[in-house]
Amino acid sequence: MTYKCFTVEIDSDGIALLTLDVPNNSMNVWNADLIAEFPKFVDEVLSNDEIKGAVITSGKASGFMAGADLNMLGSSKAASMGEAFENAFGLNATLRKMETGGNKAKDMLKGTAFAKPFACALNGLALGGGLELALACHYRVAADNPKIQLGLPEVMVGLLPGGGGTQRVPRLIGLQNAAMMIVQGKSLNPATAKAQGLIHDVVPEADLIAKAKEWVKANPKTLAPWDAKGFKFPGGAGAMDPRSVQLFVGLNAIAHKESKGNYEAVKAILSCLYEGSILPMDTALRVESKYFTKLLSGPQAKNMIRTLFVNKQAAEKGAGRPAGVPKVDLKKVGVLGGGLMGSGITHVTAKGGMDVVVLDRSMEDAQKAVAYSQKIMDKAVARGKMTKEKADAFMARITPTDNYDDLKDVDLIIEAVFERPDVKADVIKKAEAVIGKDVVFASNTSTLPITGLAKNSSRPEQFVGLHFFSPVEKMPLLEIIPGEQTGDLAMAVAFDYNAKIRKTPIVVKDVRGFFTNRVFPPYMGEAMLLVSEGVKPALIENVAKNMGMPIGPLALLDETTLQLGYDVMQSTKQELGADYRPSGTEDFLEKMVVELGRKGRRFGSGFYDYDDKGERKGLWAGMADHYPIADPQPSAEEVKQRLLYIQLIATAQCFDEGVVPDPQSADLGAIFGWGFMPYTGGPISYIDTIGVENFVRTADNMAQKYGERFKPPVSFRKKAEEKGTFYKAA
Repeated sequence: MTYKCFTVEIDSDGIALLTLDVPNNSMNVWNADLIAEFPKFVDEVLSNDEIKGAVITSGKASGFMAGADLNMLGSSKAASMGEAFENAFGLNATLRKMETGGNKAKDMLKGTAFAKPFACALNGLALGGGLELALACHYRVAADNPKIQLGLPEVMVGLLPGGGGTQRVPRLIGLQNAAMMIVQGKSLNPATAKAQGLIHDVVPEADLIAKAKEWVKANPKTLAPWDAKGFKFPGGAGAMDPRSVQLFVGLNAIAHKESKGNYEAVKAILSCLYEGSILPMDTALRVESKYFTKLLSGPQAKNMIRTLFVNKQAAEKGAGRPAGVPKVDLKKVGVLGGGLMGSGITHVTAKGGMDVVVLDRSMEDAQKAVAYSQKIMDKAVARGKMTKEKADAFMARITPTDNYDDLKDVDLIIEAVFERPDVKADVIKKAEAVIGKDVVFASNTSTLPITGLAKNSSRPEQFVGLHFFSPVEKMPLLEIIPGEQTGDLAMAVAFDYNAKIRKTPIVVKDVRGFFTNRVFPPYMGEAMLLVSEGVKPALIENVAKNMGMPIGPLALLDETTLQLGYDVMQSTKQELGADYRPSGTEDFLEKMVVELGRKGRRFGSGFYDYDDKGERKGLWAGMADHYPIADPQPSAEEVKQRLLYIQLIATAQCFDEGVVPDPQSADLGAIFGWGFMPYTGGPISYIDTIGVENFVRTADNMAQKYGERFKPPVSFRKKAEEKGTFYKAA
């Protein structure tokens, strides 16, 4: 029999070698074709007496298997929940048939039936359904490569392992280790996986197939451990085992602390682990498929798959790159400015394999960028994550200078100097005087319009905005901003550069603040207004974290500094003049920054107190002396609604004005720009999920109660009247 997704070779010992190579995919995945073909292979092995057993491996250099095709899962549709369950259970049933040889559990327990041996030779990463395929094999051997990842990351997209992972992993490594692995979605390297009992052996890659075949040949009749009489979970399990009872009490507490109860997948995983531990394997697998079906049919997983996988992947592959422009091979980049942002940009550029010439007013200032990367490299070497030789090679890519002539052979310029139009105008003219005529000039500005800056350029069609976020080496988003005259070459170079530094890019309209800095200030502003109204700062912080934000808005204000907020407010007032619209936070910022000197973490105090090392000690108790605590306090739900809806409204306004061109850009920008709750899929996904009509009605009620800042845009009212959704329209 011939197959599209893999080849099968049967050797003289009757051992079938299946080599996975799913066509039209850079990595092997469980797609519709493989799901259709694999059961036929299992049936062929089990029914053919000439075949004594099988070894499964990969023919792709990218790894063994990356799991299920999330594009397929995200677009899956079924006529009923029953049909959806049967679709989900299909793979589980096939893997179980392979594991049991098609025998009944009672016959295996009696010792009257055995399975044909299946071994898995893991020659690369095995994630999700890839690892689950390996776990259903009776023997697992991995190549001796510490970079290989073995894991079940489904929770990251709102799902649980649906191919037996929640049942086989705890039966191999115990409930506690399994819970940590599956709930956190973290991967193990082969050595750790062997130590825990997830795989059987680790050998040099050259010996992998031979080792797997050797085991198959030596074990013509075999059983999975849980199909043999007397099997017990490592470490104990079951509703009456005091160890597991105590374990699940602790696991629930830990899971809630991490997820705040917001992630449906976390709850479902713990349910699968608990219920599966008191059920026989065949029933336990059906329970797993039940929970998997429920998650896949719900909005949370669909939103997370769409935003965090499908749209993120499309953006990172350059979906917004102009067609027809040849790829530009960027080998050397000039960075103007050795401050915090310039240092971060220098670091990620060198990390992307490019040489960097970092320029500042003096060699001393330029050296700050070198010191910034050196500190990161020293820490990596000290922690054993990088060799001294590789760290030295990394640092050799960075050249500090105070001489513009050193920029003459760069392929791209990125400006990251002080946020003042006159300072930027000066460096634009000086750099363009020496760089090549085809070199693109990019400006990292957080608020200044690109069109205005491009007026200082002799080549405005080659001028583009690249808005990074601080700290650059950690923040995943990059806003690409075309000015009015920006041409296709500049946009293409921006995407080609991004492909090397591996950020998630979105294209945004050239307006003051762009996208994220149009939404972030209102969110921060709402938190400040709550404080000024006498709401307890601890209530604000805890509500924000419990609804899924990474840190509270007051702590975030301290990180970005109130001084910056004050400076932006002052410059905006100056630039807009009579057109400036007060946000209501002006007096608060004036008091905190000018009167009280509580300017943020970098300055030693803000909403929080800090020790000499800059570590957060606790919320500043003196706030109540200036803004007395209100009695009564608002409910947590009321505070949550204000903090949530101010972000939704600001995003809706940006979408309405075309600041972001589509729903996916808005959602990606929100999650990766300021940490909007990932489990929602982003603000537009959230609005679609609760219903645009419900969103508009709630926003109108809030506008009446709290002010016009909560008023929804007209286009959203129209969408509500149409009973439509933004993603369906897009």
